[in-house]
Amino acid sequence: MKIIIGSDHGGYSLKNLIIAHLEQQSIEIQDMGCHSEASCDYPIIAKEVAKQVLLTNNRGILVCGTGIGMSIAANKFKGIRASLCGDTYSARMTRKHNNSNILCLGERVIGSGLALDIVDEWLITDFEGGRHERRINMLELE
Repeated sequence: MKIIIGSDHGGYSLKNLIIAHLEQQSIEIQDMGCHSEASCDYPIIAKEVAKQVLLTNNRGILVCGTGIGMSIAANKFKGIRASLCGDTYSARMTRKHNNSNILCLGERVIGSGLALDIVDEWLITDFEGGRHERRINMLELE
């Protein structure tokens, strides 16, 4: 498994914590930035992560202050199903029913322990397919 990850300055610290957590599990990481707490534009990072997720068929994680901006920006790309999660139940269900391929988190709205639990739940949960596959196909607008 390889995870494409990115953040803006508001999610920089949590992104680095997630990277360390995933590396402890021997999960390969591709860090698309940012690489400091200097102010940067979240749409640029979301675009890079979304493009890599689509290109490589891996999953991604995006972090900003609230997770909202990243989820809006990433969902502009056809084939991306970016889900903002603030609890483990939502993380599990967005994988099972929505086949989410990008997890969005808000550093300023959830604690680090919960964030890592959300990441773990999102990573271990598989897509159920079936009726959910049909519904996901309906999302692909012309």
